[in-house]
Formats: sequence, C-alpha cells, structure tokens
Amino acid sequence: MHGGMGNWWNSTGAEPLSIEEAETAVSDYLAALDQDNLSLGEVMIFSNHAYAQIVDENTGTGAFEVLVDPVTGNVLPEPGPNMMWNTEYGHMGGFGSGMMNGMMGYWNSAPEAENGVTAEEAIQIAQRYLDANLPGATADETADAFPGYYTLHVLQDGEITGMLSVNAITGQVFPHHWHGDFVEMAGDDH
Repeated sequence: MHGGMGNWWNSTGAEPLSIEEAETAVSDYLAALDQDNLSLGEVMIFSNHAYAQIVDENTGTGAFEVLVDPVTGNVLPEPGPNMMWNTEYGHMGGFGSGMMNGMMGYWNSAPEAENGVTAEEAIQIAQRYLDANLPGATADETADAFPGYYTLHVLQDGEITGMLSVNAITGQVFPHHWHGDFVEMAGDDH
C-alpha cells in the first residue's frame, strides 16, 4: 500500500511523531482556523508522517484529512481524494478560510451532490479493489464519511497496513500510497 509516491513527505528518515505531538500540532492548526464546528478526530502515526481526521461537529462526519510533517510539525491537507474529491473543503469545495484553497483558489459553486455510494457499498468496492490489487488485504468494516468520499483502513491479518478512499459519487478507488508503515493510532474520541 505504500508504493507509488513512496516517502514523498519524510525522505529524511526522521523519527515518527508521537500521538501527543501530532495532536498538539493539529489542535494548534485548528485553533488558527478559528472554525468552531471543526474538531480533531482519529489520529494515526505512520513512518512518513502523522495523519489526522478533522470532524465537522455540525454533521458528526469527517470534514477533511491532514498530515503532519515529523520534522517541522507543519500541518497540511492530505493530497489525493481529500483535495480533489472533497466537495466542501477540497479544491473544488470552496471553503472560504483559505486553508484548502490551493492552486484552484476560492471557488464556491460546487453543487451539493448526493452520494450515489453508501458506506456499505464503499466497503464492498474497496474490498473488490483489494482482492484484485492486494490479495489477502481486507477493507475495514467502517468507512469514514467525508464530503464526496469515504476513507477506509486497509488491513492485513487484522492489522492496519494502509488506507484508501472511495469516491461517494463514482465509486472510484484511490489508495493512499504516501503514508509508509503504520505505527500507532488514537481513536476518534477526542
């Protein structure tokens, strides 16, 4: 699951962050955004960086995903589906705080598309993808919903080995190749 982009983030071989260091970096990032509806969800430590889910308290679902550089502590939007499929907070969503505007700039005319793929269907789609591309791997039983897509853990022998996302409209699958090896995680009960 971590081929492709390889160690694009942590090419220095730096030690992974601790859960506490990642939580502090993301909490500081959220405080700077000054958006009362956003809170820290699941935090995962990988060999290349830390990963965190940001939750929209108004909906109770994921808002967007971020990565934390283990050397600088910088928090940036996760690439891939988070930036391109996220209909609220990604490049195409038009979130006005400047945090996810990226190359596309502020754009607030994304239609409110209804999900054509349910969470259960996303899990099935993910499993079919894994069966074809990573035999022996299984999709987690939970698909975390974000605006326009789902993100799932990929498991091997019951242990997390990576992540992938499923587009909630088209069903397209996008593996997260940039994480590196899984180290540890804290739940979404923050």
